[in-house]
Amino acid sequence: MRHVMPRSGSRPTRRHWLALACLPLALGACSSLPFGDPPRVDLAGLKSLPGEGLELRFMAKLRVQNPSSQVLTYEGVSLELDLRGQRFASGVAPLAGQVAGYGEAVLEIPVSVSGFTIARQLLDLVRQAEGGGRVERVAYELRGKLGSAGLGGTGFGTSGEIDLTGLAR
Repeated sequence: MRHVMPRSGSRPTRRHWLALACLPLALGACSSLPFGDPPRVDLAGLKSLPGEGLELRFMAKLRVQNPSSQVLTYEGVSLELDLRGQRFASGVAPLAGQVAGYGEAVLEIPVSVSGFTIARQLLDLVRQAEGGGRVERVAYELRGKLGSAGLGGTGFGTSGEIDLTGLAR
C-alpha cells in the first residue's frame, strides 16, 4: 500500500501569484532610480518656427550635460518654460537617445506659446514700466523630464534671467 503525504505549501496561493506579478514592476522601479548626479539642463537657444492662428512656435534647444559615469538613456522629452513666475511655453518631443557618462548633447524640442499668454506678459511688462520700473531682466524657470521606458524618468530644472537690454538696440 502506497501512502501519499500531502506537501505543505505546495499549492500557490493568491498571495504568491500577486508577489510574482509585482516582481517585474519592482525591478523596473529599481532600474529607473537615479544612480549618480541628475543631469544639468540649460536653455541653449530659441529659434522661431511657423505658428498657427493665435499661437507662436519656437524650437527650444536644450544642452543636456550628464555629470555621472552612468549612461543617461531617455525616451521622450517634455518641458515647460515660465517667465516672471507665469507659464509661458510648453512642449514635448518623441526623442530617444543616450547621453554618455560625463558627456553632453543638444536636444531640440518644439514649444508652443498662446497669443493670450504673450499678451498677458506684454501687459505686465508695460504696467511695470509705467509704474516707474525699468525692465532690463526677466526671470525664467525651465522644468522638464527626460522620459524613460520604465517607470518615471529623470526630471530637470533650472532658472535664471534673460537680459533684455540688448534687445532694445
